[in-house]
Amino acid sequence: MDLSYGPEHEAFRQETVAFIEANKHLAPRPGGPSALAWQALLIDRGYAARTIPRAYGGYGADPDILKSRIIAEEFARAQVSPGLGGQGISMLVPTLLEMGTEAQKVQFIGPTLRGEMLWCQGYSEPNAGSDLASLATKGELVGEDWLINGQKIWTSTAHLAHWMFCLVRTEPEAAKHEGISFLLFSMETPGIEIRPLVDMTGAANFNEVFFTDVRVPQHQIVGRRGQGWQVANSILRHERGSLADPNTMLSRVNALTDMMKSETLDGRPVMDNPIYRDRLMQIQGRVLAMRCNDLRLLSAAVNRQNPGVAAMVVKLQGTELRHELEALAIDVLGELGLLYGDTPRLRGHGSWQRDYMYFLGLIIGGGTSQIQKNIIAERGLGMPREAKLATA
Repeated sequence: MDLSYGPEHEAFRQETVAFIEANKHLAPRPGGPSALAWQALLIDRGYAARTIPRAYGGYGADPDILKSRIIAEEFARAQVSPGLGGQGISMLVPTLLEMGTEAQKVQFIGPTLRGEMLWCQGYSEPNAGSDLASLATKGELVGEDWLINGQKIWTSTAHLAHWMFCLVRTEPEAAKHEGISFLLFSMETPGIEIRPLVDMTGAANFNEVFFTDVRVPQHQIVGRRGQGWQVANSILRHERGSLADPNTMLSRVNALTDMMKSETLDGRPVMDNPIYRDRLMQIQGRVLAMRCNDLRLLSAAVNRQNPGVAAMVVKLQGTELRHELEALAIDVLGELGLLYGDTPRLRGHGSWQRDYMYFLGLIIGGGTSQIQKNIIAERGLGMPREAKLATA
């Protein structure tokens, strides 16, 4: 059995390595060059938005699983930014490619890919979190506009976003999964109020968002009226994958490995300690498994197949694994791992402490681990649905 990539793909690997070596000084870092300029360069050379059609601002290459894998491997090995992500690029763009109108694709995909248009997601509400279909934010068609009233919560980056993709109830008499529509609108629309919420990282990454008679043009709907739940499921599929990107995990593992070689314990590199080394090896093995599962997902996407359980395990396994990875880094740092804020003794600009708290939150956000286990059991493995508690 020949498991080599073959001459074509090995040549592509060398091209990728040469590009990274020649341009890595341009990659964004704290206090460094612009992330937007780096993103533009990556798209131009085919290392970001690789398979997005050129007509919509991408590179326009044919899907190639091995080339995608090579790009991910080499950027992770070099610990160089693979480009912008976020809710617009990772979640909305693939959904618009699948379900958007031609006008929506032209208007939104290009600026989103280039980082010129930032998005937030209007999904959760105070009484509609895990049971998202219970959302109550109302959208009423008045003339040529949707009139939006209600509230969203836990809205990541709403204070920074230019646009929101939002679920609203437009058919109040329909069954709760059938009466929802998916709307796009500018965050500068009159009637929108944003109140930041400070999370466990100490930063205001989340927000409450209130809508009072917010007018949205009728054509800024994705899919048909009342089809929002179908669009939402497409978004959630992409969201749960983006919350646990195995390529980002590989980059973090490489950074952790380097740190274990440089940090010392009793005068010796932490890597020499068998307990820490064993924990690192376990995490490396699990990251490798996640990356192999990612290949399965890529293959299913290219061949238009349903990946089944392979897609359902990503969010559960990925967020818990990422938290364990960051936790090992905190332990490796010892007393330095307790530092938080602006201090010269921070390692990695404080990213280990910040991501440790952030991924603890993501075990809950985007669908709790308990919800994910139910999805895997019931929809993936065909097990009986969880019994409902009887009410008196």
